[in-house]
Amino acid sequence: MTARKIDGKAIAASIHEEVRLGAARLREERGIVPGLATVLVGDDPASHSYVKVKRRACEEDGIRSFHHPLPEDTSRETLLRLIRDLGENPEVHGILVQLPLPSHLSEAEVIEAIPPRKDVDGFHPANLGRLGLKGGEALFAPCTPAGVLELLGRIGVGIAGSRAVVLGRSKIVGLPAALLLLRNDATVTLCHSRTKDLPAVTREADILVAAIGRPGAVTADMVKPGAVVIDVGVNRVPDSSRKRGYRLVGDCDFEGVSSVAGALTPVPGGVGPMTIAMLMKNTLAAASRG
Repeated sequence: MTARKIDGKAIAASIHEEVRLGAARLREERGIVPGLATVLVGDDPASHSYVKVKRRACEEDGIRSFHHPLPEDTSRETLLRLIRDLGENPEVHGILVQLPLPSHLSEAEVIEAIPPRKDVDGFHPANLGRLGLKGGEALFAPCTPAGVLELLGRIGVGIAGSRAVVLGRSKIVGLPAALLLLRNDATVTLCHSRTKDLPAVTREADILVAAIGRPGAVTADMVKPGAVVIDVGVNRVPDSSRKRGYRLVGDCDFEGVSSVAGALTPVPGGVGPMTIAMLMKNTLAAASRG
């Protein structure tokens, strides 16, 4: 068996096109231009790169970008004041504070300062909490796990009644992914570093989501034949043959897992493009709510 490779780039491109059409329609029918504010504190190169990609996506999708770069030594008061001002600005429909923040700033406090209706990253406790409430509806789900569910839906995977296993319990990916799968009527097991006999658990999964941040941690013997495997991991491993000196790999042993799974996301080109696409989709949804 050779797993079907799930093309996250192509699916993300379809979502971006839907956002472009939706943004144009919103502008024509209601005179509203969706707006996303990005806040970047400090000079971390990776953070600058991530924000640049998000701002470029805004430009391509018809979303207005409001960028606020701040110095490394920005005070708590200054940052919270900016977030409050953005929360009150009617032209800003989504607020994204790029993480991580410098150590003197509290990520929890900053995230909680973002109005839930503008929390397009989906990290506010009110939005995360609603994911776990029966009958409750979160305004936004975190973009990466929302992208995982979107991938599954668009390739026709039946979630209801399936056995799903999520590796990793982070509040950014693992926990919300488990909650989203549960909301879609999967039977979900959430695994972590203290899970006993992990391979026996993962071999029960019809849907396996790997989000633990260790290259090659998921091997062929851990996968049920024919399972759908979503690899969320993005890990740098040294590679002297590459100009930059490393290559990106996921949490799965791609070749080994491909020989067993029915479908598998590559890294890069799988879940990664979906994260940006879902951020744009969330921003359009925020603007549409008014």
